[in-house]
Amino acid sequence: MRNYQFTGPLRPVYPLSEKRLVPPHIARPDYADHPQGFSACEAVREKGVKILTKEEIAKMRYVCKLAREVLDLTASHIKPGITTDELDAICHQACVDRNSYPSPLNYAKFPKSVCTSVNECICHGIPDQRPLVEGDIINLDVSLCECFHADLNATYPVGKIDQESQDLIDTTRKSMEEAIAICKPGVPYREIGNKIEEIVRPKGYSIVRRYTGHGVHNLFHCQPNVVHYGGSKMPGKMEAGQVFTIEPMINLGTANLDHWRDDWTAVTMDGRRSAQFEETILITETGVEILTRPPTSSSSSHNKKKKKKSKSKTAVGGGSGGVSTPGEGDETPEVGTPTGEVADGVEGLEVDGSS
Repeated sequence: MRNYQFTGPLRPVYPLSEKRLVPPHIARPDYADHPQGFSACEAVREKGVKILTKEEIAKMRYVCKLAREVLDLTASHIKPGITTDELDAICHQACVDRNSYPSPLNYAKFPKSVCTSVNECICHGIPDQRPLVEGDIINLDVSLCECFHADLNATYPVGKIDQESQDLIDTTRKSMEEAIAICKPGVPYREIGNKIEEIVRPKGYSIVRRYTGHGVHNLFHCQPNVVHYGGSKMPGKMEAGQVFTIEPMINLGTANLDHWRDDWTAVTMDGRRSAQFEETILITETGVEILTRPPTSSSSSHNKKKKKKSKSKTAVGGGSGGVSTPGEGDETPEVGTPTGEVADGVEGLEVDGSS
């Protein structure tokens, strides 16, 4: 990064730790051992958006459940002083413990098992030796594979954060939630971006255009490309059996971005903060199912059981009871993570031999 003009205060701390190993008994995607991290499966031209069978949907439900567990576990360790590399180690082990492959590892040569995007980093941050500090915000983007891929992320505060950052996080989450709520068969994909714009515009924030949501199943990234800004001409309508992500990236300032010389880390051009949330969703016959979220029915049932127990105990005891500026961020969208070219920049990052 010598002579690189950083856009904000965030700095990487090298060397990176050694590449973490995945036991040989765990099934691996086709890019896992490719020297360039190339996926031959993803290179095959798609004829359209895949409609999953009942068996494939069952597999997606299972892997998405595991991914949620991994994200929640990793996020529980966020605190001032922990490094993003330590979070990567936690996430990697959590995937391995579930007999799953961490999808980012070696994908187009990404060197780690999770993306950790701090402050002005929009997405694809590479875990390194920088400790988190009080007041940071961090996005954890977790993906894992057990024949099928699951993909989700969320932005978290590190200790106490300022109100501006909290408002950004809250608005970003709300924009994703409301976009998911309109999904059902027959709805045009472009309505997702229109809904997100409706939530974000009054706040004066901007929406990143360079990266999109994407289809996900036995392929990590595939059709459809889901744009998150309003007024797009994105073709196509949702159909039952389709699975894809919605993952808006919302910036306090400009939508324009730059990339560090690792060819992965995307940062805001003005150095102001960015937040993102992502879920993997299934279009059902009547609406939408969020695969990467625990079923509401389970929690309701759990709460009912707890209430029943409380009532019985009481009886026994006898007691009482942002605006996008025209022309900004108009780059051609990329599907989630870049797949068109290898991230050669990671080869230049010195690697520490310790694990």
